[in-house]
Amino acid sequence: MARTGIQTAAMLLLLVVAPAINGAIASSIPADEPHPFEANSLHSKHFEDGEHNPQFDHEAFLGPDESKKFDSLTPEESKRRLGIIVDRIDEDKDGLVTLAELKNWIAYTQRRYIEEDVGRVWKQHNPENNDTISWDAYRKATYGFMDDLDKDELETEENGISYKSLLKRDRYRWAVADKDLDDSLTREEFTAFLHPEDHPTMKHVVLQETISDLDKDKDGKISVDEYIGDMYRPSGEEEEEPEWVASEREAFSKHRDLDNDGYLNEEEVKQWITPHDFDHSESEAKHLIFEADMDHDDQLTKAEVLDKYDVFVGSQATDFGEALARHDEF
Repeated sequence: MARTGIQTAAMLLLLVVAPAINGAIASSIPADEPHPFEANSLHSKHFEDGEHNPQFDHEAFLGPDESKKFDSLTPEESKRRLGIIVDRIDEDKDGLVTLAELKNWIAYTQRRYIEEDVGRVWKQHNPENNDTISWDAYRKATYGFMDDLDKDELETEENGISYKSLLKRDRYRWAVADKDLDDSLTREEFTAFLHPEDHPTMKHVVLQETISDLDKDKDGKISVDEYIGDMYRPSGEEEEEPEWVASEREAFSKHRDLDNDGYLNEEEVKQWITPHDFDHSESEAKHLIFEADMDHDDQLTKAEVLDKYDVFVGSQATDFGEALARHDEF
């Protein structure tokens, strides 16, 4: 099997399913449980192997693309640029960043990332900037190589993913996003296709894809081992499970499996990944204020943000990501 193709396809799958699964975690566990802000960004888990992952906060605060640019900077330059951002976040220019202002900023960075991501892929598949992209054109550009593969190559799985299953998934998602049923997508429809987790009309697609990914034995429900297997795989038979895995097993029983039958059904998965009361931007804003609010007044001064700059952004000192070119806006 061509490894480049399957790895690319697997990454595309991760970018859609992971946020939907993990973005719901915070709201479904009571406040007295550990890690109340646990969630997932587009690329990294907030709490991975039981440890806080600061890259999650950097991506939530800056957006995935912009956070990488900070990772190449010196701490001094990171602080300088962060100071400019703080001035932008402070909407009423009173010298304080409130929860509402920080929430608005985080929501803005997520929208910006989606718009830029869609713009890149739209241009890639539609260089002439036509009003729509047809399914045939998209399939040829993305999956055309499959025409030269035999049946075994198409159906061979890596981590439960095959070329055939990915094509089937994309075909169904395309059909749901295609509101006017012409088998071509406008830019708005294409946005729903690429980022279904952010479109209310696509929530059922995300739900079905999540269940499909976790339900390894295809019995239509998620066992505790399937639930844990998505987060943790032991390196050997004798490896002892970390404490955080035991906590997740308890969370499955106490907070996910609402009817106590030992499995998650479709409704329970839905309440887990798309809870009604969860706002990712607000949750992340609360977390950042908690980390940096030294005087405990539930708002941040510029000095507090800069003092805890490594909570908000990366730098060469934090050694995250790859070095990218300096951004003109700074």
